[in-house]
Amino acid sequence: MNRPIFITGIGTGVGKTLAAAVITEALQANYWKPIQAGLDEGTDTETVRSLISNTNSVIFPELYRLKTPASPHIAARMDTISIDVQAIKEKTKQLLLQSGQKPLLMEGAGGLLVPIADDWKIADLVKLLDAKLILVSRNYLGSINHSLLTAACCKANNLSVAGWIFTDEFGNYQDEIVEWSGYPSLGSIPKLGILDKATILHQANKLHDSLTGHLLLQP
Repeated sequence: MNRPIFITGIGTGVGKTLAAAVITEALQANYWKPIQAGLDEGTDTETVRSLISNTNSVIFPELYRLKTPASPHIAARMDTISIDVQAIKEKTKQLLLQSGQKPLLMEGAGGLLVPIADDWKIADLVKLLDAKLILVSRNYLGSINHSLLTAACCKANNLSVAGWIFTDEFGNYQDEIVEWSGYPSLGSIPKLGILDKATILHQANKLHDSLTGHLLLQP
């Protein structure tokens, strides 16, 4: 059975869902976001579904759909429900079996230290699932610090990191983040003026070989 691929970011609003759409398209992977917090402005699952062109990817529905756009543990509390991490693990096993030879791309909420339940953070879930981790870093003032803190968290938790996806354009310091973190670059997605299927397909084609090499051809 394949290991899941889990995508996280150095914070909120760094282009994690954009990167997820590109990766899903590039690998013709199946996509699953287990926890969605905030429904009024649409969901990340709906966004990915609207942006991919291939007909092989299956977009699985969320396990938890929370109304409040907040940390999952807060949103769940406000919805008076409890997030069961073991249920996410069991569902992941089921979806991996269902996916067969296709990769399963999972999207987290926010960054690695976002709480999802009592004593459980995103980093703990990644470790529980033995997932390959993709880190998304958006170029902005302060992102070097946030990126290296994320890398330090990965090392402290002994997480399996496949590499970085860089988004947006601010300064040319991706190479320093790669060098200082010790994690390779999987590719960059520039600031996109138009966000549609054609744009995502173009970016997916650009990153296809790198993503395949780092995610599918390595254990």
